[in-house]
Amino acid sequence: MTYITFPNLSPEIFSISLFGITFALRWYALAYIAGLLIGWRLVLRALRAPGLWADGAPLSSEQLDRLLTWIIFGVVLGGRLGFVLFYHPAWYIMHPGDILKVWEGGMSFHGGFLGVVAAALIFCKREKIPLLPMADLLALAAPAGLLLGRIANFINAELWGRQTTMPWGVAFPGDAAQACATADLPCIRHPSQLYEAGLEGLLLGALLLFLAFRSPAFRRPGLIAGTFFAGYGLSRFIVEFFRQPDAQFISEGNPLGLAFHISGWGLTMGQILSLPMILVGLAFILRARRRHSA
Repeated sequence: MTYITFPNLSPEIFSISLFGITFALRWYALAYIAGLLIGWRLVLRALRAPGLWADGAPLSSEQLDRLLTWIIFGVVLGGRLGFVLFYHPAWYIMHPGDILKVWEGGMSFHGGFLGVVAAALIFCKREKIPLLPMADLLALAAPAGLLLGRIANFINAELWGRQTTMPWGVAFPGDAAQACATADLPCIRHPSQLYEAGLEGLLLGALLLFLAFRSPAFRRPGLIAGTFFAGYGLSRFIVEFFRQPDAQFISEGNPLGLAFHISGWGLTMGQILSLPMILVGLAFILRARRRHSA
């Protein structure tokens, strides 16, 4: 069998101990920080290009700096609460203290997305900023974080894919290896984290950059946001066919880990949460095109 051996990577970049307490910088944390900074720089560049906007930039650089703080809280709180509510509600009801243990992992993109939406809505109302241009700017910033976050998932050897015999399959260590290994063959899985990085990060990010800086998309409020919603939802829906479902959904009668199924046919939790994003994205795109035509 041809496969790729998982590289010798540590989830920690470095760690230091002070007064008996160990502090570590992890790749996952660095991905969040770098993604937010790259997104901030992209939005700032768009705001400083007045030719992109029909009625001028929707917010100032000072407002953008304040918005960044709101977005950080929205991502962290929404991502964590989304993971708790969507994927492991029973466990966290019994162990509520574990909800605060973010350093042990467990973040949901869809929860983080809802957290950002809530933070942006409150901020726009407080600062009297139009919603659709703000949504376009946030959509432009998102793929960088998705790309880096999925690469960090790969380094952490988490959120791995289903078993495969493809030559680019990866022999992940830890729980991924123990789940399906036999005495004769290792457990080979799809590197679904890298599939998501390519679709949600590189491909979708390149499309949004083209729309933002090489087309009049900002003059059609909602177009970039709609493209992001639909593009992410479709990308995630596709990758779910290759991604290992969460263990709590897998049973003897449901080996595919479908959160909703009838007679063996159904959808994973990731697909269920992605469908509304696709529909909302298409609605945004159609609305933007109709208003532009009018």
